[in-house]
Amino acid sequence: MNLNKDIQQLNNKLDILRRKLDDAKARDDQGLVKQFKRELTTVNKKIASIKGMQSRSNSAQGEALNALSFHRALSKLEQADMGKFKKSVRGLIVVHPLTTLGKEMGISEVTGYAPKAF
Repeated sequence: MNLNKDIQQLNNKLDILRRKLDDAKARDDQGLVKQFKRELTTVNKKIASIKGMQSRSNSAQGEALNALSFHRALSKLEQADMGKFKKSVRGLIVVHPLTTLGKEMGISEVTGYAPKAF
């Protein structure tokens, strides 16, 4: 189950429904307007549900990372050769501040989390 893919598909469906709703309003077809409004509300509820699942998943993953015994910001040299750095530090997990996990955790720099000091 890929939550991002599901959200994207639902957003596409939402866009199509909005266009159809506008067309039905232009034709003044009240039956179709009501139908599209019902469908819009169901799709919006599904999107909200999936975003909630995604948020819970990110917060759980953030808590697991914070439970690791060591973390620190990575230098530019370490970031430049990430493959070599990850091989030298076993169990290293890197979190970027612009990802959803990074935003959820509130970090401001690229940060590495590991069970042992590195």
